[in-house]
Amino acid sequence: MRSKRFTSWVLGLFIISNSFGQVDSVGLKNAMQQLDNGLLKNEKAVLQSVLHKSVSYGHSNGWIQNKKDVLNDYESGKMIYKKIEKNSSSIVSINKKWATVKTNTNVEGEVSGTAFNLKLHVLQVWMKTKKGWQLYARQSAKIN
Repeated sequence: MRSKRFTSWVLGLFIISNSFGQVDSVGLKNAMQQLDNGLLKNEKAVLQSVLHKSVSYGHSNGWIQNKKDVLNDYESGKMIYKKIEKNSSSIVSINKKWATVKTNTNVEGEVSGTAFNLKLHVLQVWMKTKKGWQLYARQSAKIN
């Protein structure tokens, strides 16, 4: 009888500890969607919360922005996204603190009034903070 209780107790502890040790891939996917929606809808509050204070946001033309630059360009209308369509997306690596994501994405928009339509390969590094998942680094490259 004691053996069954002990086995049940150990099994219960294993299940509880295993569930607390899970990485938050659902939260990461939600943060990725929030980023896309924030870019499309020009929602400064969303971008403010999902971009890490030290973000390095690299574009396919070599242009690299910090958080202040990104927020200012969207707020001023210099950068406008009209479409962000992910053709593929995969979480390459994830743990409790960091995640690496790669996507193939079609984007349409305008930079300083000039339209663009690009196929991009995007690499993102996300950091889990007290505020949730935040984009720490992003770099894109054009796909021909």
